[in-house]
Amino acid sequence: MLLGLVLTGSLYSAFAPAQAGSAESNDALVAEGRELFLVSCAFCHGKNGEGVVTANGTQYGPPLAGVGAAAVDFQVATGRMPMAQPGAQSAVKPRIFDEEETAALAAYVATFGPGPAIPNESDYSLEGMSDADREEAISRGGQIFLTNCTACHNFGGNGGAMPRGGQAPSILNTTPEHIYEAMLTGPGNMDSFSNGNLSPEEKRDVIAYIETIRDQPEYGGFGLGGLGPVSEGLFAWVIGVGGLVGFAIWIAAHTTRTTKQPTKGADA
Repeated sequence: MLLGLVLTGSLYSAFAPAQAGSAESNDALVAEGRELFLVSCAFCHGKNGEGVVTANGTQYGPPLAGVGAAAVDFQVATGRMPMAQPGAQSAVKPRIFDEEETAALAAYVATFGPGPAIPNESDYSLEGMSDADREEAISRGGQIFLTNCTACHNFGGNGGAMPRGGQAPSILNTTPEHIYEAMLTGPGNMDSFSNGNLSPEEKRDVIAYIETIRDQPEYGGFGLGGLGPVSEGLFAWVIGVGGLVGFAIWIAAHTTRTTKQPTKGADA
């Protein structure tokens, strides 16, 4: 018992100061995030993240309880938030807050209720895997992507139009961290894929597949933006068929014609 008490007291004295310092640091981060939130976010989302709805039912900003730090990091770090004005969808634009300010906002919003945390690099990295395991992971990710993502983001990840003024953005220039956060939180019209729907390993595999198609060459010639049959069909009809019709008209207009006059025998 004496040995156990000595060991317990020693461990507590060794680790308690670090934990206290960490708690103080997190409190300071939350306090900084609250100041930023009240200045830049409270007008639409409410002072306590409860959301703001006008008398006629217009919703300026949804409630933020339970969205988690991951949603804040995705929206703020990609420049989607804060919005200049409410609209059908927040677009990607240069970020307003730097990394430290984004972390502070995320820490403060996380206090509204439990939600997805910001992922670590180990959650979406294939570092340390053998070549065979890496190829297998990319193959699994491709199957998941083609099943769940291509309807909106296109088979090449270039995005596409959505109903009611929405748009599925291109994900070819999106960082792995933000792709992981988007799958966790489901921003805009996107479905959310919790760890119960897609395991962390499956999310990692999807990201690995997306990274492989970014530099994939266009073996078929012109990629036409990788937007699929719409741009390909337009090119075929306008350029292909249109060019053939124009060439046919040119041939008909330059056909050799005889200048000889018909003979009397021919008239008979």
